[in-house]
Amino acid sequence: MGKYLAITGGVGGAKLALGLAKILSPEEVLFVVNTGDDFEHLGLTICPDIDTLTYTLADLNNTELGWGRRGETWSCLDTLGELGGENWFRLGDRDLALHLHRTQRLKQGATLSDATREITQYLGIQHTIVPMCDQPVRTIVHAESGPLAFQHYFVRDRCAPRVTGFHFEGVEKATLPLALTGWLKTCTGVLICPSNPFVSVDTVLAVPGMRQALDRLPVVAVSPIVGGIAIKGPTAKMMEELKVPATAAQVAAHYGDLLDGFVLDNQDAALHNTLPVQTVVTQTVMQSLQDRIDLARTSIHFLDQLTAR
Repeated sequence: MGKYLAITGGVGGAKLALGLAKILSPEEVLFVVNTGDDFEHLGLTICPDIDTLTYTLADLNNTELGWGRRGETWSCLDTLGELGGENWFRLGDRDLALHLHRTQRLKQGATLSDATREITQYLGIQHTIVPMCDQPVRTIVHAESGPLAFQHYFVRDRCAPRVTGFHFEGVEKATLPLALTGWLKTCTGVLICPSNPFVSVDTVLAVPGMRQALDRLPVVAVSPIVGGIAIKGPTAKMMEELKVPATAAQVAAHYGDLLDGFVLDNQDAALHNTLPVQTVVTQTVMQSLQDRIDLARTSIHFLDQLTAR
């Protein structure tokens, strides 16, 4: 039996994570999630990527909006707006309860890992979701107009500012959670989900000790770029503004020697066997649950093949 680590962030990452959870037991896969998107808002600690994965694995995600919780209402935020408060970050009434609980637990001395474990257990999730670290790390987007907190760039400003780079504030003080370090000791392979490489995956890799731990393991990444476009989020736009080609090949180059394998979409089949790493070609655009499961099977099979060599 293989034992896998899945690195994930955002909606695209959560889609593949759901497929992995359908084919792998809680003893076979652990999900480590980007927390660079986290921020403090209205006195609450908000963890967007953790919550996206939590709602997805609990089958509570809002598929119509593509984010948040299904069956949501907005009375609190609507009233806040009437009072002149900040309502640009759309927190639904049910979603607010989760943030209130997390914030209370953190104030009581629980770690983010503790709070995440409790919430996922309450929602009936069997698989383990672990934040990349328990210390606050905040992604700062460097834009032509000046530095922006990630959620200000992503949600408030709708990714409009042109980016020039990123840094991860506080990452030098971060440490890998115990659940993650324990898992890495017996892990047999790592899968990087189709998440934004700059602001979802690089944050995880920047936590001290993470890259060194992955150096001894086979690592496969699924491309978030398909035919020159990003299926979700601003990845392609960021690449163009950073003056690098918005291609799957460039994503593989970005990860460099960390990778042992790269999963390409059928639309990028011409790149097969042209990259410095082993590649496999399949459908990576996930529209249905079966698409998620099929991509998970293909990715894990590919990873197993690399491990056996």
